[in-house]
Amino acid sequence: MLNYGLRTLDADTIITMGFFICDLHQQIQQLYEQQASTYGKKTFIVYRGQGLKKSDFEKLQKTKGGLISFNNFLSTSKDKEVSLEYAHCASTKPDTVGILFIMFIDPCIKSTPFAFIKEMSYFRGEDEILFSMHTVFRVNEIKQMDNNNQLYQVELQLTSDDDEQLRSLTDRIREEADGTGWKRLGDLLLQIGQFNKAEELYNVLLEQTSDAGEKANYYVCLGYTRNQQGDYEKAIWYFEQALKIQEQDLPSNDPLLATSYNNIGNVYDKTGEYSKALSFYEKALEIRENILPSNHSSLATSYNNIGLVYKNMGEHHKALSSHEKAFEIYQKSLPSNHPSLATSFDNIGSVYENMGEYSKALSSLEKALEIREKTLPSNHPSLAISYNNIGMVHENIGEYSKAVSSLEKALEIYEKTLPSNHSHLAESYNNIGTVYYQMGEYSKALSFYEKALGICQKSLPSNHPLLATSFSNVGSVYDSMGEDSKALSSYEKALEIREKSLPSNHLDLTNSYNNIGNVYKNMGEYSKALSFHEKALEIEQKTLPSNHPSLATSYNNIGTVYYQIGEYSKALSSFEKALEIREKSLPSNHLDLTNSYNNIGSVYDNMGEYSKALSFYEKALEIDQKALPSNHPDLATPHNNIGLVYRNMKDYSKALSYLERALDIFQHTLPPTHPNIKSVKKNIETVKEDMTMNV
Repeated sequence: MLNYGLRTLDADTIITMGFFICDLHQQIQQLYEQQASTYGKKTFIVYRGQGLKKSDFEKLQKTKGGLISFNNFLSTSKDKEVSLEYAHCASTKPDTVGILFIMFIDPCIKSTPFAFIKEMSYFRGEDEILFSMHTVFRVNEIKQMDNNNQLYQVELQLTSDDDEQLRSLTDRIREEADGTGWKRLGDLLLQIGQFNKAEELYNVLLEQTSDAGEKANYYVCLGYTRNQQGDYEKAIWYFEQALKIQEQDLPSNDPLLATSYNNIGNVYDKTGEYSKALSFYEKALEIRENILPSNHSSLATSYNNIGLVYKNMGEHHKALSSHEKAFEIYQKSLPSNHPSLATSFDNIGSVYENMGEYSKALSSLEKALEIREKTLPSNHPSLAISYNNIGMVHENIGEYSKAVSSLEKALEIYEKTLPSNHSHLAESYNNIGTVYYQMGEYSKALSFYEKALGICQKSLPSNHPLLATSFSNVGSVYDSMGEDSKALSSYEKALEIREKSLPSNHLDLTNSYNNIGNVYKNMGEYSKALSFHEKALEIEQKTLPSNHPSLATSYNNIGTVYYQIGEYSKALSSFEKALEIREKSLPSNHLDLTNSYNNIGSVYDNMGEYSKALSFYEKALEIDQKALPSNHPDLATPHNNIGLVYRNMKDYSKALSYLERALDIFQHTLPPTHPNIKSVKKNIETVKEDMTMNV
């Protein structure tokens, strides 16, 4: 029961048996010291036979050369045959691999204590050696022992406390899980995504204490737990309970108040209530500016938080300014390889990415990765964050193979280090799915999106925003495959979650409204399409600055509906509003501008104003050629458009030249079954027929 509780991190068991755990560890420590002289200086071998789920064994295979920790009291034997029998028995169970662990123990190194307990053990014939909790080994060799892939021997080397990789990892974990005793256990549960177990523990601790300061602390922990689970209303309630206690007991400039203001601001940022978020973040900053030296890292935290809100509001220059203030503080006060500097580079890179300045974004994100590679173990989740960020920039600029490579590195780390139902895994699957979606490989995209959705459905509350994102992603694939009813069903599930869990003016709702509007447009239900796009625009007009790029997206969507029903003057008006916003808010080579130029060009093309159409298509092509790799699929779109204008102008040789270039680009970047390839081939055939008829 105890070992099961330790392995599964069952909070009730660990709390109930806490004193026994402590006593057992102390007993093993005493025996270890008493028996030390009997082991001599020669390495000896112990064995352990057990079963592992096949999924866990696959993770173990990936960690060859790395570290493995047993987070329970570890029973081993000096008798190989006894241990092998346990492994054999385990191998007969379904979905289980039998493992014979062969453990090499050097008694000279300082490590987790162990004790020979043959005389005290219930099973005296097993020559049992019992290790205390968290014994760490290095995985040396993994060898198959049968012909059915059901029985393996795994050679492990007991690791010294002085092992460089282990020490680095331990220091990092201690930094991330501060505090002592039960609170540290709660923090560790949060770090590994065991939010329900962490919440159980904090509730028990909250009931047991009468100290106001401790109560406030546990309310903060519970707020963080709910925040991570997407229950933002309850998160704010917990954070406000902590704040009430602190405001009564602490001076008005106490740093704990600043932390509470930050916590509340963070939740409002997630719910899209940016003015409230900014207000709380600025209260935190005001306290810190009054009591801390100008280069204190907590000031940098405040600047970063404010920068993130401005980024979400589309005020990129203000966001960049705040993040650069944070970076300046970190540069002055921290070593050059400190993880906080990596976070700053991430934040700055993210703003540049939103601004469409991808080379600057990539430069910042690669600096963050460089720091993490130097300071963290090779499978640390923060490295996965870097790989994810870099991968998504490569996706934005159409470097899909690089994007997949980077995102798969992130996924590999998460698969090694996180539980199989952790939300970070879902995010990784979503990111990889997005790359395949952009490549037009819809079956692969759908597979990854459905993996993400499966994790979210198992591990998150039914109204968690990440679940809505997964439904939305699945819907986008069905949308692109022309399966309108399936797309609509997925989009409506996403909308239902968002309407239940988010404020009525949250920007994620605009994503749902626009998606549903696009499906209705594809189905020819233009009045419904227009209604949903206008709902999206209404929210954006209430919550965003008048030149925010998201407004341009909604104007574009509305313009597209008018274009489809042949109301070209209304379409042109909407497209021009979108272009005006983008020209004011984005760099001159931003790819969203090409979208506007292409849309306006299409209207003029259909109105028979071919010279104007050609002018806008050429502007789009000029930006694409500057901003994208030479074989990016988006380059094919303006080539196709220009080709069609030349066809309308009866300049067939130029038309054919541009269309063939479009086809060449698509064929080099998209699967042969992609609908865009079929469409361009049809255009080429039409031009060739025109040329034959006009000879």
